[in-house]
Amino acid sequence: MRSSFVSLGFGCVIVGASLLAYRNWRPKVLTLPVESEPAHESAKVERSVRAEISLAGLELSHLGVDDSGVTSALADGATARLTLDPELQATTQALMKSYHFPEAATVVIEVATGKVLAYASHLERGPQRDLCVEATAPAASVFKVVTGAALVEHANLSGATQQCYSGGEQRISERDLIDDPKRDRWCTNLTNAMGRSINTVFARLAQKHLPPQTLEATAKRFGFGDSVPFDLPTQPSALQIPDEPLEYARTAAGFWHSTLSPLHAAWISATIAHGGEALRPFIVSEALDATGRSLYRAPPTSAVRRFISHEGAKSLTEMMESTVRDGTSFKAFHDAKRRPFLPGIAVAGKTGTLTDAQTNRYFTWFTGFAPSKPLKQGIPQIAIAVLVVNDPNWQVKANVLARDVLRAYFATRGVAKVTKPSGKPPPRKRAAYKRRQHT
Repeated sequence: MRSSFVSLGFGCVIVGASLLAYRNWRPKVLTLPVESEPAHESAKVERSVRAEISLAGLELSHLGVDDSGVTSALADGATARLTLDPELQATTQALMKSYHFPEAATVVIEVATGKVLAYASHLERGPQRDLCVEATAPAASVFKVVTGAALVEHANLSGATQQCYSGGEQRISERDLIDDPKRDRWCTNLTNAMGRSINTVFARLAQKHLPPQTLEATAKRFGFGDSVPFDLPTQPSALQIPDEPLEYARTAAGFWHSTLSPLHAAWISATIAHGGEALRPFIVSEALDATGRSLYRAPPTSAVRRFISHEGAKSLTEMMESTVRDGTSFKAFHDAKRRPFLPGIAVAGKTGTLTDAQTNRYFTWFTGFAPSKPLKQGIPQIAIAVLVVNDPNWQVKANVLARDVLRAYFATRGVAKVTKPSGKPPPRKRAAYKRRQHT
């Protein structure tokens, strides 16, 4: 069997249950209690223990590529066969390297199965670590997806719900939360507010319709406070619900107080695409010992929890489609002549941006899924999450990287008029740093 080893740049080593490195910046967080698990049959527990032993020593800093796909070393000379798409993985890592991001991570999940197709972590400097499972970056406006879910499921609002507003582009004050016909010069609905990431709309609607415990319970169902069920150790995304009303409204809009890992963000998007039912994501398809004997096979695809009802997931999808259609990612997904980079492919997504002048860190997110409407070719639907942490001088945000990864995926599968990304970096820009710039 032909085999070669390539460096696909995960930039980290994970062994067993090793502790994850935290970034220097760490907000105050409240770890939510984990829901008690139902009683398991002894056979199921035995399989779980056997899987943990079989995957011990899983190491992703160097990957092997042979006729069967992508592999990684395990303890005692064993080998893990991975679910990764070799071409998509290599392209994703090459794109992150070409843009010279200080820090970036990308996770791609096949919606129908939970298979991880791309899992790439990139750091230009400093100690290497796995950013895909590290949950220290602020969730920023990605948290609006959770707030939107709570508004739909518990407040019985819809994408057509209207809200007038003023202010709140970069920060939210008490004045911004007061309905005032004289000052509220703009009105929009919840769908457009999601697509354009309008902070004041989410802050006002949460203040009026969502008790803090309801938003907290919704976040818990979406996995905040719990580790993502995965083949590797994962750091739980965290949430703090402030007691102070103004700060609570800011939290609902995505201003700090919540953290998120790229794996968790991709899992949330995959779950919405899957009708609100969460499937367990996995990256190891099989483990073999040194003699080639099978030690472990990935269990059949299984649902682990429900985040939101099917109708609620449909509403969120429609809201998230607005992000690319005419919202914060229209420019990233269309050229200068307003032509789409993914013609004929509907994309649902959500951006997030927070800047911190004190640390000179510029956090940008894109998470979503495509196609959000079925294609005639029957191309499998995928979910994606991209986190980019830039310096003041930067080239592109997370939504551009996500667009290019999606282009690579669909172009390789022969979708008409979709071209592969060039990977040529654009000129550098300078971020307009403000303490709480947010989109």
